[in-house]
Amino acid sequence: MFKLTSLNLNGIRSASSKGLEAWLEKTKPDCICVQEVKAQAADVQGRFEHLAGLRGYFHFAEKKGYSGVGLYTRHEPSNVIAGYGSSEFDAEGRYVELRFDTPRSKCSIISAYFPSGSSGEDRQLAKYRFLEEFFPHLHSLKAARDFILCGDVNIAHQEIDLKNWKGNRKNSGFLPEERAWMTKLLSEAGLVDVYRQLQPTATDEAYTWWSNRGQAYAKNVGWRLDYQIATPAIAATAKSTSIHKTERFSDHAPLSIDYDWNF
Repeated sequence: MFKLTSLNLNGIRSASSKGLEAWLEKTKPDCICVQEVKAQAADVQGRFEHLAGLRGYFHFAEKKGYSGVGLYTRHEPSNVIAGYGSSEFDAEGRYVELRFDTPRSKCSIISAYFPSGSSGEDRQLAKYRFLEEFFPHLHSLKAARDFILCGDVNIAHQEIDLKNWKGNRKNSGFLPEERAWMTKLLSEAGLVDVYRQLQPTATDEAYTWWSNRGQAYAKNVGWRLDYQIATPAIAATAKSTSIHKTERFSDHAPLSIDYDWNF
């Protein structure tokens, strides 16, 4: 099995201080995709290039203490791609892709961090711009290679993907336009929401993010914002999944999926 884990760190230094590396050594993923690294190259150098025997590759944001994604793997990639060619969003450190190419196959693992629109109208409009240009990127990538995209998508796709769906219909993360984009990605682009493939009816146990307000975590008033989205050939090999809710490295829970796939 190839164990792939995705986690929004909400700061790599913060998550590390809460036992992230010890947990990785215990669970032994083959690869972990991380988002919201909130660090620059100088912060990572000599400290976070490796975690639990995995080597890290990163796309940092130009702004200090903001965004940033990474990908830790025990397998040597044939190519590393930081950014997806966006004149606006590559500066925010939202995309890193590792390619594992052989004469017989072309495969990628991607760590991506979608913008949040919750801070105001300007950022919601930026989120829509990101979605508009990211869709054709993924569509064209699917035509060229198999891949798994892991990340904090900042969208709850269906009503079963958040506790209080009725009260959030006008809030960022559950807006009709965002949900329609996810539907289009899975139907028109032909990609697969792997967690939902394995757990089509899961509700309360599917959440991966909880607000720090009130007692959202204690009451499990959560959202499913973290995904593994794959091309059909790889998705068909997914065998099992776990959301590690009790691990509190950040306000997100790690999402792991085991694949019978050789990268």
